[in-house]
Amino acid sequence: MSKNYDLVIIGGGTGGYVAAIRASQLGLKTAIVEKGKLGGTCLHQGCIPSKSLLKSAEIYRQSLEAEEYGIDINDVSINFLKVQDRKQAIVDHLYQGIISLMKKGKIDIYEGVGRMLGPSIFSPSAGTVSVEMNDGSDNEMLISKNVVIATGSKARTLKGLEIDRDLILTSDEALELQQLPNSMLIVGAGVIGVEWASMLADFGVNITLIETAKQILPTEDRAVAKEMQRLLKKKGITVYTDAHLQVDTLEKNEIVKVQVKQKEQLIDLQADKVLVSIGRSPVVNNIGIENTAIEIDEAGFIKVNEHYQTKESHIYAIGDCIGGMQLAHVASHEGKHAVEHISDLDPTPINYQTVPSCVYSNPEVAHVGYTENEAKELGYQIKKGTIRFGAIGKALINGKSDGFVKIISDQQTDDLLGVHIIGGNATELIAEAGLAKVLDAIPWEIGETIHPHPSMAEALAEAALDINKMKIYG
Repeated sequence: MSKNYDLVIIGGGTGGYVAAIRASQLGLKTAIVEKGKLGGTCLHQGCIPSKSLLKSAEIYRQSLEAEEYGIDINDVSINFLKVQDRKQAIVDHLYQGIISLMKKGKIDIYEGVGRMLGPSIFSPSAGTVSVEMNDGSDNEMLISKNVVIATGSKARTLKGLEIDRDLILTSDEALELQQLPNSMLIVGAGVIGVEWASMLADFGVNITLIETAKQILPTEDRAVAKEMQRLLKKKGITVYTDAHLQVDTLEKNEIVKVQVKQKEQLIDLQADKVLVSIGRSPVVNNIGIENTAIEIDEAGFIKVNEHYQTKESHIYAIGDCIGGMQLAHVASHEGKHAVEHISDLDPTPINYQTVPSCVYSNPEVAHVGYTENEAKELGYQIKKGTIRFGAIGKALINGKSDGFVKIISDQQTDDLLGVHIIGGNATELIAEAGLAKVLDAIPWEIGETIHPHPSMAEALAEAALDINKMKIYG
């Protein structure tokens, strides 16, 4: 059976379902093809469930430290099954919300695998989507004027360290653990690796973290990465940077044994489980790209222009499958932009320098714009201002006095180049910095904005004032 649409979206993750809602608002007859559950990785295997676990870990650690706040608590323990139940209840609630939004927008949902076809009797151009239905019923043929590919990404794996879903895991399997291991070796200290290291350490798991780069959180400002490493070690986490796992030494029995090479030294490690967190790869296979003129880059990502059009101008691609900033909020905005371009609304291209990036560890990390090294490599003469949270009253009240805010500006124009935060509420505070970037604010304007006292946000104003040696505290 064939059906006609203005827009068919392949992939129902954050980018896909947000694009569908925007298309519905603009009057486009829209369908989503999703082989799993709407919400995709972010809702079911990523952002939401991991942040739920991080919150439980934070509460547990705070309970252990309650005496510092004058609260006596005895016999604090973890019921990890209840932790998992809470996580799943949140996911289920949000999933039902998405289903309701689809019904409200009169968006058709096809549960199955979608593959694009080449030019055929159905359409003179490539892009008709054949859906192999999950329930085994006959394929559905969706003839659409436009297609958006939003197939996302999957966890990358390491040759020789194959995922067995028991001792060797990705974050997908780790989210389904029914009990906490005594120890875990985490390979990769990017965003996912650091979040899991922080969470599990707060739950009392013995963590070893390995990173091949010279610093953990390789995309963050060097000062932030250094502070994070210090605070992770303070939690009891063992951190190896500029280190390489020797996968040929891997031994698996009831535990995992393996060697890591740091400089010229071989170090023996063992743990109950290994978590592989070395980034994510685009999901672009088996969706019919070979039937189109769409181009793929050397890293496997779909090539698009500033409006997310592929080589086939009526086929767009957004989110993780095109590379760039692999973030849920980025995919959402790319999806909206693509749909608005389809609808001839002439949307402004996204300026990725205004997009906040966050690490939801304890402490949190967030940034927008350039790191200090990036700014210098681009030829900027910079000024910078900093304030440690230890000088901020609300941070002391909250028991979150570790960390700092760092602001970088152009020495010649005073333009804001980057804002970097490590500490309590960093992922909330960064929104103000993102708005400042969008409005092309200068640090003086942030500093002159009256911030409430006491508040964590005062740190932004103080760091901005420090650029011109005007900060009051610290």
